[in-house]
Amino acid sequence: MKALVIESGRLRYRPLTLGDVDEMHRLWIDPGVRKYLWDDRVISAEEAREAGEASVSLYQDKGFGLWGISFRDTVKLIGFCGYWFFHDPPELQLLYGIAPDYWGKGLATEAAQTMIRYGFERLSLDQIAASTDAPNQASVRVMEKAGMKFDKRIEKNGLDTIYYLIRREEWHPDRSPDTVYLTIG
Repeated sequence: MKALVIESGRLRYRPLTLGDVDEMHRLWIDPGVRKYLWDDRVISAEEAREAGEASVSLYQDKGFGLWGISFRDTVKLIGFCGYWFFHDPPELQLLYGIAPDYWGKGLATEAAQTMIRYGFERLSLDQIAASTDAPNQASVRVMEKAGMKFDKRIEKNGLDTIYYLIRREEWHPDRSPDTVYLTIG
């Protein structure tokens, strides 16, 4: 199957493969990353494999899932982003995460903006939602810088959760990084 590779200002994105599971597992169990992504739970290698398999299946069936992030001039994964189903009942949401060594450099914002562009331009979504635990103010800032607006704050699955949203008519492509779509394979 051909894969779509996306390039933005500094970053390259490609759909995760099962070959990425070990690397993603290491990232997902990092204390800074797992604190809000997995509610501070250290997930097993098997749970990471299941997430990887689900992402591969979603990408093949729907054109979305999780994408690995690297700098444009390297292959080393430094994070992930994409669309994932969260909560109960499942809600499709924007997701992003960057390895702690690269925090504070605007990379999560660039990734979020790029995935928002992909969601509107390639997936034809009418709106894009994202949520975070209320204490995760870094993620709140990313959503705001990416052009999303506060939607609601509720208790969801026992957690104080903040939701942000952007609708197609509110999106300004000129405020997103220039994006190139490449088909590989």
